[in-house]
This record gives sequence, structure tokens and C-alpha cells, in this order.
Amino acid sequence: MILTLNIGSSSVKFGLFRNGSDPPREADAVHRGTIPSGGVPPRGVFEQICSQLGDFEIDAVGHRIVFGGQQHIVPECVTPALLADLEGFIALMPLHLPNEIAFVRESSAFFRNVPQVACFDTAFHADMPGIAKRIPIPRAFWQEGVQRYGYHGLSYEFIVYKLGADVVGRTIIAHLGNGASLAAVRDGKPIDTTMGLSALGGLMMGTRPGDLDPGVILYLMGRGFDAERVRTLLDEQSGLLGVSGTSSDVEQLLAIRASDSRAAEALDLFVYTVRKHIGALGTVLGGIDRLIFTGGIGEHAAPIRDAIADGLVSPDATHVIATDENLMIARHAYRVLRMN
Repeated sequence: MILTLNIGSSSVKFGLFRNGSDPPREADAVHRGTIPSGGVPPRGVFEQICSQLGDFEIDAVGHRIVFGGQQHIVPECVTPALLADLEGFIALMPLHLPNEIAFVRESSAFFRNVPQVACFDTAFHADMPGIAKRIPIPRAFWQEGVQRYGYHGLSYEFIVYKLGADVVGRTIIAHLGNGASLAAVRDGKPIDTTMGLSALGGLMMGTRPGDLDPGVILYLMGRGFDAERVRTLLDEQSGLLGVSGTSSDVEQLLAIRASDSRAAEALDLFVYTVRKHIGALGTVLGGIDRLIFTGGIGEHAAPIRDAIADGLVSPDATHVIATDENLMIARHAYRVLRMN
């Protein structure tokens, strides 16, 4: 049995997969669940998970890790050295990595002597062309790892897996949720993506601005904003929430947009931004054969999907596929354990 953990900012998505296939498939899912984690310590979350799972014996635990730098790309067993490296990346991923590291440590203690496998969300994009990874600043910073990494990789990997033989051609995958990004894929291989060094760039999101003129940062600094205040504004106060002044939740904004001009403007700006980036990635691909929506917004907000896709591709080239990051974690954990 492989337990998979996908740690979010306010909840933990988990799955239990029977090791019955080579590697696991959707049919091998024994249990799936989501547990609110706001204010709940990791041990309390694990106790709730075990209460739902019953007496199953866990043979391995797979973890989604948002970022592993240049050193950690392929899934690997968790070691003290890996955890030390991840702690060194916290400054880049302050909203994600501390919580993820805490859960990995608690999982190792809670499930004693059970292998822990780290699966990195940047891995899917590692084979992008070099030109797509470059950031136009002095080259010395490239050697320090300042480059475009891309995120939501486990989600994109699942979509490619799900497409199977239909992956041939030029595909743009739109992972639209509170965090949102696009990936350009040719014949199943990553070509480009919208997020860059951090998960702040690219599309407008629930509370993040997406791509931003660097002059805005300089302006904020001139207003006396220190690094932490800038981070808070960009991570937690911008995007749909900042523009609407009401909510970061698309469902809520759709419900009030007819009577609230700011909510309507926030949604219009989100759609506009996504369409603009689809156009850019379509240029990189030399055209678009299919557009796939996934993620909470992509799967459930039909008015947003329709507004984004309008005129970009034909209706029969637009698809909705529910993502399954936990399955990909289980498959990676299985392969890592087979190799060790």
C-alpha cells in the first residue's frame, strides 16, 4: 500500500493505492480524501488519515514537494541531506516548503521504518529547451540556479499520461486553480510554461499577480516596503482578491459579478491574462491542436472556460480532464522503491 500526500495551504489531499499494477493505475486507488489542515499539526492530520484508512499497513509514503532546485529533479527517497537542501530553498518557496518539510518529518516519525519518497513539482518541466529556462539577467546568476523552473508538474504529467496515444501534436494545458499556470507540450514533451523561478509568475491567480513589471517592486520599495511586506502583498493580497476586493474564489465572484463591477473586472482580467498567455505559447508551439483545462477552475467553472477558449480553438479541440496528482505520486513512489 502506497500512501500519497499532497500538502496545500489549508488542506491535505491524500490517497491510498494498492500495489497491484506495475505501476499503480486509477483502478488501484483504495481510498481518497481531503482533510482541512489549517491550525492542525501534522501529527493530528496523520491521526485523522489513519482513522479513515483503518487497518491498512502502509508500505511507502509519497510526498508532493513543490521545489527541489537544480539538484533534485527526479523522484527520490527522503534523506537527511535532501531535507537540508530543501530547507535551504525556503526563502524561494516560503508558503509551501516549510509545511511540506514539516509533514515529511512527521510522516517519517509517524510511519516508522516506512520509506518516504519525494516527488518534485518542477520535474515535468526539467526537459524544456534551454532557451525557455533562461531569465535575461547577468549570466552569473544562472549558475546560482536563477532560472525558470515551472510548477504544477505532477498535474501536467497526469494529463499527458491520461492522453496516452492522443498526446501527439501541439497541446496547451491550462491548470487553473487558486494557483494557475499553462504548459505548452509537443508530442508529450514540455516546451514552455508560464511560471518561472517561483510560483508567483505567469498568469493572474487567486491571490498572486502573475507576471509583473519589475518597476512595481521598485515603486513598493520606494514606498518603504521591505522584502517580507512585498512578499505578503504578492503572495496573499493580489490577483483576483486584490482586484475584486472581495474574494479569491472564482465561484463566489461569478455569483456576484452581475451586481459587483469589481468582481466582474477581476474575472475579465483573469480571462484576458490567460488568453494572452495561451496566444504566446501557441506562437512558441507554432499552433494549437488542442486546449485542455484542468484544476479547480478549469474543471468546474464553465463560464470561465468558455470565455478563455472563445475563438482560440474549435470546440472539438477543447477538453476538460480532472487531474490526479496523487496517482502520479503513487506511480513515482512505486518506481523509486523498485529501483532501491
